[in-house]
Amino acid sequence: MANRIGQFFEIYPDREEAIDGVAQHIRKFWEPRMRRQLYAHLDGAAQGAGLSALLIETVRARRDDLQPKA
Repeated sequence: MANRIGQFFEIYPDREEAIDGVAQHIRKFWEPRMRRQLYAHLDGAAQGAGLSALLIETVRARRDDLQPKA
């Protein structure tokens, strides 16, 4: 599902606008459990394997805003 969001916004000509769109979608529609799983995949042994470049760029750049507080 995460990559589908990335694919949708990948066509935006302005990269920052694409990152904003992905971040906004995750913030609005993903519950904290889903976001924790995303960051666990990114930070774990898999290091985000299988995730689109735009998605990885977004979740790294907007970590303070998107990662649920402990």
